[in-house]
Amino acid sequence: MHSPTRSIHVVAGVITDARGRILLNRRTGDSDMAGLWEFPGGKREPGETSEQALARELHEELGIEAEIGDWLMEIPQLYPDKRLRLEVRRITRWTGTARGREGQAITWVAPEKLERYSMPPADVPVVAALRQPDRYLVTPEPQAGLDTWLEQLGRALESGIQRVQLRTPVSGDRVALARAAVERHGRHAQLLLNRDIALARELRVGVHLGAEQLLALRERPVPAGQLVAASCHDLAHLRAAQRLGCDFAVLGPVQASASHPGAAALGWEVFEQLREQVSLPLYAIGGLGAEHIGEARRHGAQGIAAIRALWPAALTG
Repeated sequence: MHSPTRSIHVVAGVITDARGRILLNRRTGDSDMAGLWEFPGGKREPGETSEQALARELHEELGIEAEIGDWLMEIPQLYPDKRLRLEVRRITRWTGTARGREGQAITWVAPEKLERYSMPPADVPVVAALRQPDRYLVTPEPQAGLDTWLEQLGRALESGIQRVQLRTPVSGDRVALARAAVERHGRHAQLLLNRDIALARELRVGVHLGAEQLLALRERPVPAGQLVAASCHDLAHLRAAQRLGCDFAVLGPVQASASHPGAAALGWEVFEQLREQVSLPLYAIGGLGAEHIGEARRHGAQGIAAIRALWPAALTG
């Protein structure tokens, strides 16, 4: 694959108004990817800081004087003619009235409607970071019985976990375990059943596909409204997940993991090289915990997936 020699650093702002709506710019007819919607911003020029570049761009594009807020994430994205790095900052305070000063359309969008807008590949993961959980719990096999496992899952949800892969055991009454988890906790979190498409359809929950399933499937395996995710380890897996229309994928292992001791770790550099070739929202997995979320977002992930680091210990005594 030809690798572009031109690299650019773009800084974009997530501008939120008092009603919680987010501002999008529409790319004009004489620009790359004309007609697509994006978070406003532009190229960082030599000698500029990210804050200076974004403040200048927002004044030029929208006519506002913005106070540049917290860093959100960075997305590396490979295009045919360039290698782009999109740095995203939050904007909650500004003066002036936003308007399209360069002839572009602008619109204020409720966060839950952002997915309806067609965007360039680099902007798609930003929507996921704004709208979806930054942690994805993968459940371990029950070691101390079903009741204890269900209690631990409940405590994980109470701690703030919102998205869970139910990795049911290959032995034992796996169907009973899945049913019990959905019955007790299905209203409190997004549940995805590992690999079992038929059971996911029956229970009306999401499905998390194995890498080998990705390569065999030709269409989305569950109805709209049920999440589809996948485990990916290389570019072929990622492209298959994107082609299938997965809502997100898990990529790794990034670091050595106790759950997969023989798997070769990708490292963050390879993770980023894979990330930049798809627009799919990604979680990083492998030896990671909540303390690595910031690092994961610097390489284009929306967060981390984990078993042990996110699973509460069993209560004793």
